[in-house]
Amino acid sequence: MIRLTLEYFAQLRELAGTREQSLETSFATVGPLYEELREKYAFPFEASKLRVAINGDFAPWTQTLKDGDHIVFIPPVTGG
Repeated sequence: MIRLTLEYFAQLRELAGTREQSLETSFATVGPLYEELREKYAFPFEASKLRVAINGDFAPWTQTLKDGDHIVFIPPVTGG
């Protein structure tokens, strides 16, 4: 199992009911993890509509996860 810290912004934060959470996962990449969270929290966005940052850097959805990673899901936002 891999221990992660997840952070949500904007509408994702509202739907998850938290700004940040810790969890353990067996997923090797962030893509399947997001899909599981999307189902759990009814996130309206497909992964292709979001950006993901891992440990402060934008990353592809296929990047391998490591124990202790900090994942940030960034949905599209309106405004300037």
